[in-house]
Amino acid sequence: MPVFNALPHLDQAVESILQQTVADFEFVILDDASTDGSTERLRYWASRDPRIRLVEVDKNLGPAMSSERAAREARAPIVARMDADDISCPTRLEEQLKVLDAHPDVGVVGGLWDVIDANGREIRKPEPWRILRRSVFPPFGNGPMMYRREVFERVGGYRRECEFWEDHDLVLRMAAVTKIMVIPHAIYKVRQSTTSTRIVSGQERLERAVDLMYRSSDRLWHNDGYDEVVTSARAPDAKLDPRVFISLGSLVLWGGGRPRLFRRLLQRGELSFNFRATSALVWTAWASLSPATLRLFLRGLLIARNRFAVTMLHSDEPVLWKPGTGASTD
Repeated sequence: MPVFNALPHLDQAVESILQQTVADFEFVILDDASTDGSTERLRYWASRDPRIRLVEVDKNLGPAMSSERAAREARAPIVARMDADDISCPTRLEEQLKVLDAHPDVGVVGGLWDVIDANGREIRKPEPWRILRRSVFPPFGNGPMMYRREVFERVGGYRRECEFWEDHDLVLRMAAVTKIMVIPHAIYKVRQSTTSTRIVSGQERLERAVDLMYRSSDRLWHNDGYDEVVTSARAPDAKLDPRVFISLGSLVLWGGGRPRLFRRLLQRGELSFNFRATSALVWTAWASLSPATLRLFLRGLLIARNRFAVTMLHSDEPVLWKPGTGASTD
């Protein structure tokens, strides 16, 4: 678990791991040069439970490289990821380990999650439709992920160039070398608030990172590799994929805020007469004018999607997942 300025939610995150139904583990926590008192709080926890191994760095590594450093510090053959403001359900580790034990050819196990606000109130339920859709976007992120260390080593771990979507990139590269299964119910709680790490990061930096994610995903959707996109430089004033503004606005919207990105989209977005641009214009305008009604509409849409997905899944057993592409025939 990498940590950077995770108060006031840090205690809940730590406790949710220490109270797992599986008790035999090493809990590696990387303090990424926190300045809000998280360091002292982590030292307190480390003094109370010998399973915690606290690693402190003097210079902030950022989201991708703190994830990489924490993963490299782990010594076990099975590694589970945890985010510092989220909560793992009590049986999370047990359920994921059972999948790996039962399926030796599976290298990664993800799971669905509830979304909670800053006060811990549930604002969105699990979304099983994400497992069934044909997409290059994994149906889980860093938080509810467990993997075999050998798979992580084989693909080279997290990449600095993919900050803010380093989990997405890692899962996609893992999917190329191993099978991935997803537990189709909530084993994790993702906290979404207006003070989340992504929201408070620099706007330009975050926009460029999400734009890179979408451009890379488009390449993969067309069965092309995206390493060249990740490593190539792009002009600072290059126009951004319109979906960037929906993605970043969603963090604010579901955190209970009012996204104000319509003008930013007009200034920085790559706009033309197509579905992406039109939907981004409608979404950002709606979110700015009436975020409450947009949340209501999106909740209704999610309920409909999830009801359909439940009828297709038939059971609560883990589901095999692989990235879909526009050229897929299976």
